[in-house]
Amino acid sequence: MENLNLVDIACQFNEEKEAQARIFLEKLRWPNGVVCPHCGIVGEAYRLQPSTKGKKHKHVRKGVWKCSPCKEQFTVTVGTIFEDSHIPLSKWLFAYYFLCSSKKGMSAHQLHRMLGVTYKSAWFMAHRIRYTMRAEPLRSKLKGVVEVDETYVGGKRKGPGRPGVESNKAPVVSLVERKGRVRSFHVDRVTSTNLREIMTENIWPSAGIMTDDFKSYGFVRKGFASHDVIDHSSGKYVRRSKGKVIHTNTAENFFSILKRGVIGVYHHWSKKHLHRYLSEFDFRYNARETTDGERTAKAIRGAEGKRLTYRKPVSI
Repeated sequence: MENLNLVDIACQFNEEKEAQARIFLEKLRWPNGVVCPHCGIVGEAYRLQPSTKGKKHKHVRKGVWKCSPCKEQFTVTVGTIFEDSHIPLSKWLFAYYFLCSSKKGMSAHQLHRMLGVTYKSAWFMAHRIRYTMRAEPLRSKLKGVVEVDETYVGGKRKGPGRPGVESNKAPVVSLVERKGRVRSFHVDRVTSTNLREIMTENIWPSAGIMTDDFKSYGFVRKGFASHDVIDHSSGKYVRRSKGKVIHTNTAENFFSILKRGVIGVYHHWSKKHLHRYLSEFDFRYNARETTDGERTAKAIRGAEGKRLTYRKPVSI
């Protein structure tokens, strides 16, 4: 199932075959048996079928299940971002595949053209998918060698601030494990207070930290096992000390992908929605060693237990 590609999806899921798309989603969401979203009991639900006798269940919608213990009815979309959506599941699966397999993302306009939905629907679909790509709970902190760096995205007007930084750009701080995961955060300003809060919540104290020579990282040495600095202001980008290779090039490589997405695909990210785009790029980076199909399946599984209404992303 997880080796699917675009051709597989095109052959299996279309508006005339919504039943297959629904069954695919059921297998992905409930690999160990149907789980009732109301009471949480596994394997005690049965699929309702239209009745040919009497009025009971005469007009049952396709894909409806009924839980024997709690008597509640539900479908595979209940409790997910697909709930109450009038867009066919097949188009949702296409959208997931496009966003998960495109290294620099896919614009809402491109989704609008390829899926045959309105631009407004494509924009909202993309934001709901990004919402399911959010990082796992913070109990899984970063460890080992972690590079911490900041960058600035968006805007063209130059202004005062840190040398080389444009005043209307949005600051982004990323924590990158060597050969591991990344977590990115949009902050109003890059300060010691913001950095301390982000790092203590997301990195184990036993980790070794590598940063550039930005003065706001002065607190790091006291809170973590080690703190190595590479002096970018002197034009140095790699150095070796006591068997360690000190640099922030892993974080810089991630930033290069992030900025290619801004420049080549999205062109502009509003500060209001920047955190959702960061979730998208973090997710693809963290699943970079999997196939496109495995990455898509992982993202779809993340849809469970998450709801996002149109009003919220428009206003927040």
